[in-house]
Amino acid sequence: MKRMKSLSKGVMKGSLSLLVAATMFGAPVYADALPNGATIPALVQKTTSSVVAIIGRPSNDKTLSRADRYQFAHGTGVIVRNDGYILTNAHVVKNMRNLTIVTSDGKSYSGKTTHYDEESDLALVKIEASGLTPATFASSSDIRVGESVMAIGTPLSFALRNSVTSGIISGMERSVQSKYRLIQTDAAINPGNSGGALVNMKGEVIGINTMKYVEYGVDSLGFAIPVDTVQYVLDQFFKYGKVKRPTLGLELAESWEAVVGLPSSSGLEVTFVEPDSPAAKAGIKQGDKLLSINSDSVHSMVEYNEVLKKYLPEDKVNLTLQSGLDTRKVDLVLSEDKSGSVAVIQDSDGSYIDADQGKTMIGDSHFGWSMKYPTGLVKTNQSANGSMVTFADAKGGYAITIRIQEKQSPDMTPYGLMKKLDREDMVDTILEKRYVEGGPDSPSYAKLVGEMGNELYFQSRAFLKEDKVYYVTLMVNTSDSKNSAAQRNSIADVLDSFKLEYDAKNSSLKDITAYQDKNSVTTEYGVAFDLPQDWKAVGGDLDYVNKDGDQAVTIRVTSAVSGDTLASWAAREEKEFTDSYAEGYRETQGAKEVTVGGVTAMQNLYSWTMGDKWKQTYAYYIIKDKYKYELTWTYEKASGGETLEQHIADWTGTIHFPKDALNRSLSVIQDEADLIDPSRTITYTNNKYGYSLQLPERWYDGGNESAIDAATKTFSSMGANLSILADDRSSLEEVLNRTEQEYKKNLDNDANYKYTETDESMFDTDVKKFAVQYKSRNIPYTLHEYVFAKDGIVYTVRVRANEAVKTDKLWKQLNDAVQSMDFTVK
Repeated sequence: MKRMKSLSKGVMKGSLSLLVAATMFGAPVYADALPNGATIPALVQKTTSSVVAIIGRPSNDKTLSRADRYQFAHGTGVIVRNDGYILTNAHVVKNMRNLTIVTSDGKSYSGKTTHYDEESDLALVKIEASGLTPATFASSSDIRVGESVMAIGTPLSFALRNSVTSGIISGMERSVQSKYRLIQTDAAINPGNSGGALVNMKGEVIGINTMKYVEYGVDSLGFAIPVDTVQYVLDQFFKYGKVKRPTLGLELAESWEAVVGLPSSSGLEVTFVEPDSPAAKAGIKQGDKLLSINSDSVHSMVEYNEVLKKYLPEDKVNLTLQSGLDTRKVDLVLSEDKSGSVAVIQDSDGSYIDADQGKTMIGDSHFGWSMKYPTGLVKTNQSANGSMVTFADAKGGYAITIRIQEKQSPDMTPYGLMKKLDREDMVDTILEKRYVEGGPDSPSYAKLVGEMGNELYFQSRAFLKEDKVYYVTLMVNTSDSKNSAAQRNSIADVLDSFKLEYDAKNSSLKDITAYQDKNSVTTEYGVAFDLPQDWKAVGGDLDYVNKDGDQAVTIRVTSAVSGDTLASWAAREEKEFTDSYAEGYRETQGAKEVTVGGVTAMQNLYSWTMGDKWKQTYAYYIIKDKYKYELTWTYEKASGGETLEQHIADWTGTIHFPKDALNRSLSVIQDEADLIDPSRTITYTNNKYGYSLQLPERWYDGGNESAIDAATKTFSSMGANLSILADDRSSLEEVLNRTEQEYKKNLDNDANYKYTETDESMFDTDVKKFAVQYKSRNIPYTLHEYVFAKDGIVYTVRVRANEAVKTDKLWKQLNDAVQSMDFTVK
């Protein structure tokens, strides 16, 4: 399959501009296929009374759709209970708000999503109604390939609700971008049919339409969720309020044959075992193959998911596994899979499909302005923070733009405000230009009226409020002189109604603000959270800093390893931290178990200093599905106090794991810490300057290959470094003289600066050693510098470590690296 498309209609503007003529029935239905002499119109009449149209506002682009009266999304639903429960696709209502349900007799009801299951793509919507006609569902055992069917739904336009097409069942048990099996049909299915009924010639629902093939040149290839899956989900919705899915705690992979759709006799390979899961406790290992669950063989992921529909969490099952050449049986108790649990949040402007109903004014609560809201005015554009917004009438006759310019002089004079208009707006002919003094109920403003060419009337007003200038600009198309005069007269009071205030108690005032005091972050690694509005991303979507640069949030994502646990991972991280800092320069709170985003996590608080300011990091360790998430908030210890603690608590409270945010192309992201051996060293060789040495592996970054033989090389660890300078142009005496002068100069500048100078014997030659213990910017450090000559080259070798990280282990590593220098390189 190259391309599939869900069948809900994304956006509908007004009525259809183009209708394509087509026959109502794509395939003939023979009279002998109808039971008891029934006719097709009678069947349609019987069935459509159970099918409804669903319309709402798309919520995925709130900056545009909130005030657009003509932008809708729509789909279809099937009545399943006479008290107002309606079944539809989850993807229909996922990004829809202000739901309105229209029954076949033309009655409208406000609706609310009550149950939602993305795994099956099914959801329930509730309306306050009684005496509805619920659909009759067929028995799954009676469905046959080749039998005639009808598809009922709302294709393309809301005006086409309860359209009927016909065809046959083309295939059963199809596996097409779905967790479960689907029914294939050639009945014409189009955008907007999602959630509609696929019915047999008895008027029974056999499936819920969900998607179609949209590859170029392909026709009559649609899919529906079969009745057995529908009944499974409905039963759990009404029993538990959700679908309680069991899980083994495994990540599984299909064989090559199963992936391409060929029959397969192979089991499913275990690619990951979740820590502390039933599978982990049962001793299942990565690389094992799952052959069957109880008596049911599993050769594909769809088969696996279909089998699990038979069970609930806490049920006991017997697995047949293959490990190498051996086959074994394992008993385990299923746990609950909560990874697919998604709460659908319907952000509503009210209970009406027209969110502007009853609104006679518009305004912005953040920037503090309001004005009249004429009928037919549509918001066509708005900046991300709401500082600029444009409205136009539906016919394109006129447009009004409000723009706010911040951080202006609060004591700006009328002259300054007039000059602002001159710079902001260009007109060909000025008709009016003046400063208008306001009254008790109206603000003062600068005014500029003119014409642009022969077809555009222009009026702009500039208002001053505190440190902001508000520009209100009207543009009218004057090509139709008769209409333009009427337009100018009808909207003159709109400009006159503009006020530098916003009355939150006024129920007729619609708030169009787009300003947010938070910065919502969603990463492709399946983790999302909110940060304060002024935080910015740096270097991608995994690092964020505040405006002052003294606080940072970092996300680190790696693949989990079978058998690893949160506790052991957090313990490793704490040990690495404590091993990296000397006593007195670090503190830890100790790892403790918390809940983040509905997932068990480990939290630790690290504090450290290099000798000047203390910094702290709240670290959260989470294992979710097959990935490890380390999320940290770092800040200066002395800053913020309780306010900062609340910010961090607010941040962790917003962390969640939206399933649809995870990039489907993500594969293994190995944790480099799993590869590093702290005791391992590697050899660095500088062929040009004739030396080599042994370094801890993590110190060396190959980096730019052209710089491998550079005269100066530096190898760093946190708070410490080893540098080597090779000089083949100066004599030993010259280098020593420069070095001694530098130390003496430092001593002259600061009486607290102390150093010692000694003669050593190293590398089979005489070496001058300089040793310093000093504070630079209140950061104490130790420095040893060695100057010597070998084979005509003068080497200056420096080892430096801040006292905060100068552990016995680190200092030994630095000195061992120096002692390992070899000068036999040719």
